[in-house]
Amino acid sequence: MASKEQEITQIGHSVTIRGDISGKSDVRVAGNINGSISIEGELIIEKQGYIEGEIKTTSAVVAGSVKGNIDCSEKLILESSSQFVGNIKTKQLIIQEGAIFQGNCQMGLPQQQAPKEKQA
Repeated sequence: MASKEQEITQIGHSVTIRGDISGKSDVRVAGNINGSISIEGELIIEKQGYIEGEIKTTSAVVAGSVKGNIDCSEKLILESSSQFVGNIKTKQLIIQEGAIFQGNCQMGLPQQQAPKEKQA
């Protein structure tokens, strides 16, 4: 969630963006985005929101639709109304009953922090 000093960028339901978005801000999407998103903050995709593209963010809550891969360094929540088609890479994943998810998921520690296999 945004601190008092951090701004929140809102993309309204009547807005369509074709292109990439990056920054250090929380972002709330109610419209359509066709392009990649790379933010240091929380991404919130509302029920009517739609994103087609690659996503890299700190945390995300998806109530709308996503077609593309997401790399979430902390936590990803797929709410019951969400439709997600793509691959997920995250530290923590919550999928509510009713959510649609088609793809692969990699969870846990980043590869450089993963425990090493024991040698015989």
